[in-house]
Amino acid sequence: MMMTLETNSSIAKMPAVFLGHGSPMNAIEQNRYTEAWRHLGQDLPRPKAILMISAHWYTRGTGVTAMQHPKTIHDFGGFPQALFDFRYPARGDAELAAQISQLLLPTTVTLDHGWGLDHGTWSVLTHVYPDADIPVLQLSIDATLSAEQHVALIRQLAVLREQGVLIMGSGNVVHNLRVMDWNVGSRSFDWAEQFNESVKRHFLDRNIEALIDYMKLEGAKLSVPTAEHFLPFLYIAALMTDDDPLKIIVDGGEMGSITMLSVQVG
Repeated sequence: MMMTLETNSSIAKMPAVFLGHGSPMNAIEQNRYTEAWRHLGQDLPRPKAILMISAHWYTRGTGVTAMQHPKTIHDFGGFPQALFDFRYPARGDAELAAQISQLLLPTTVTLDHGWGLDHGTWSVLTHVYPDADIPVLQLSIDATLSAEQHVALIRQLAVLREQGVLIMGSGNVVHNLRVMDWNVGSRSFDWAEQFNESVKRHFLDRNIEALIDYMKLEGAKLSVPTAEHFLPFLYIAALMTDDDPLKIIVDGGEMGSITMLSVQVG
């Protein structure tokens, strides 16, 4: 019989968090974003485990990491050797992976032993939980699903918040590498700022329907040329309930076409 984490009234309902992760260099740098992530880790209740939805595990079908010792994946190129030497040695949780596969039925979930923790996960968690002493799993993003289907899928896992599991998303609300400009520094192009502000407003207004229809928002075509960096935000927004307080953790633009908006539900 599969063991599950039992809901216990002594366990505080965990928040759900989305972090705009930006450059992998944030893993080894200190700036106002990494400082905000560090403070987040100090303020959050300590979770029993972390379930991360990262932009960088974009698949056909749904998978969840199920190994006991997930490897640190360096899924990028052209960065300093110090970044390739970086390791985030968090353990996994096979029993929680099995529970997730059951909660997501009738969706078939692959218990994956080949992926690990990609930079969307470890570049932020190294600041939130620098000791890497909390089990971490990744849930893949199925590229074949509609926005409505993504929302329905993550809501099947909402019960995990009652069981001490911190559900996190990592991506960027605005993410267009093709038009980024290294010369503009920490600011956004007008269309990127407009889209980011619309998303933030709809989030704070709890307007999940507008977020599901994000491609109808002004600036969406340039801000979200592909969906994988936006969908982790949608996953976390979809978990909000009427009694969940909502919080902007940090915000800002980078290189014109990336925004670092990070939010907390609960």
